[in-house]
Parts: sequence; C-alpha cells; structure tokens
Amino acid sequence: MLLTHRQGNSSGVNTITHLSRFASTPMASNASFDVSTGADLQEVDNAVNQTLKEVAQRYDFKGTHCTVDFDRLKAEIRLSADDEFRMDALVDVLKTKMIKRGVPVKNLKLGDLEQATGQSVRRTLALTQGIPHDVSKQITKAVKDSGFKKVQTSIQGDEVRVTAPSRDELQAVIAFLKGQDFEIELKFGNYRG
Repeated sequence: MLLTHRQGNSSGVNTITHLSRFASTPMASNASFDVSTGADLQEVDNAVNQTLKEVAQRYDFKGTHCTVDFDRLKAEIRLSADDEFRMDALVDVLKTKMIKRGVPVKNLKLGDLEQATGQSVRRTLALTQGIPHDVSKQITKAVKDSGFKKVQTSIQGDEVRVTAPSRDELQAVIAFLKGQDFEIELKFGNYRG
C-alpha cells in the first residue's frame, strides 16, 4: 500500500512524500564474516631487512656468506648459509624478526635443506597467502560438525564465508575456530551485521 502526502512550504513549492506501509518492517538479513589467512608482504620485507642487518652485525656470522632473498611475487624467502648450523641460526633470526613485525610464522613452510657447493646449504621458505582448498574443506566440516544452529559456510576462492542470522552465533563460531588448529594462522574480517 502506498500513501501520498502533499505538503506546501513558505515559497509555494509543493513536495510530495510517498510513504510505504512496509517501510518500517526490517528485512531479515544474515550477518557474515570471512575467514582468511596471509601475511603483510611489506612487513615480511621489513623482517628480511632486519635479519640482514643483524646477520651483518653478529659475531657468530662474521666472515660467513649468508644471504636472505625475498621474492614478493612468489611469496618465497630463499636462504643460503655456509653450513647447517648457520642455516638453523639464520632461520631462527628470521623467525624472531617476523614475530616482532607481527608476521604469522605459522604460515611459514620450511622447504628441504639442499646441498649447494662444498658445505654450503640452501633452503626455501614459502609463505601461505590464502587458505588452501583442503584446509577450507576442513574448516567447513569442523563448523558443520560442531552443531551451530543455522550457520552456513561457503568456500569462496582462498577464503571461507560464514553466515548466520545471529551475531552471537558468529562470535561463537569465531571462538570455536580460534580454538582449533588448522596449521595456518586464521584471520577474521569483512564482518557484516
């Protein structure tokens, strides 16, 4: 039903206002949020630069050939060191700097140790920048198996969207997912209520 109201003002201009009977009835909408993962690549770059500075200053790295290269496009860090002992120390320094910069080290996948020339070794570290499809399925299955009422999940590329009619249910899902271990750091964002 549509109501029309005509009103004149002091300048003699008539304005017409349409009032709908359904205007005050709110539509039922679902609240949602996205589950994602990833690291800020600028912070990773800063951590790599801090690692190089510390390696240049530390006494146990004097006279060694240790390098750290960061490839932004592939989201990989390539390390090389004189031997396994220095490689372990280099990885430890890099992880420490990443933690200080707020980069999730849980998303860091250590590659195998490769022999280079002589005793020198190389290692590639890969950063997980999106939720892998198999982990997305695990998250979806965990939410469905936990018995939340009217909560729906959907996989959208490298993210998982969780929707529910109640914000309280969504907060309970977030608390549940924070308590689970999916071997990656989960981020919760894009909240719509």
